[in-house]
Amino acid sequence: MKRNLKRNIVIAAVLVFVGAAVYLNWSYNSRWGSADAAMVSAEDAAMAAAEEEYLAASAAGNASSIYFDKARLTRQSARDEALQLLEMACGDADVSQEIIDESMRQINSMAAWNLQENLLENELMAKDFTDCVAFVSEDGVTVAVSAPMEGLTDVQVAQITESVLANTDFDAMALNIIEVKN
Repeated sequence: MKRNLKRNIVIAAVLVFVGAAVYLNWSYNSRWGSADAAMVSAEDAAMAAAEEEYLAASAAGNASSIYFDKARLTRQSARDEALQLLEMACGDADVSQEIIDESMRQINSMAAWNLQENLLENELMAKDFTDCVAFVSEDGVTVAVSAPMEGLTDVQVAQITESVLANTDFDAMALNIIEVKN
């Protein structure tokens, strides 16, 4: 008898809590009112205009800009996946301390590479390179820059090399420059 009474009390308490949650959710959502039709249509128009602008830029031959956007996205996706795997390795209870230490070293290296890449890209854009993307790894640095059809000048190559030497621990032999023609 007592067992049934306790069970019924627990069920009643759960029902009261669920009812209170439903009421609070309803009152919170009704306080904000309904969506403004004018605002929704303005947002839709802005999104459509942005999409048309992007498609027009693509059709107008702005392929190099799309290349740089895709390269940055690919770089970030690869780093995110590697970081996730390293964090999983660190979190496994059966992993030795040596593996955890190596994983942490690699995570720190990836964070430093990310910072170096951002510094390089910002500095090169400040030096009048219209767009660029940098890839830093333990093997060296690869910099892809937007270049005119005739290619980069010696001065521009020297500017890129100077930026890499100033912002990384690599020498000029570890630098690879990729020219992305406009």
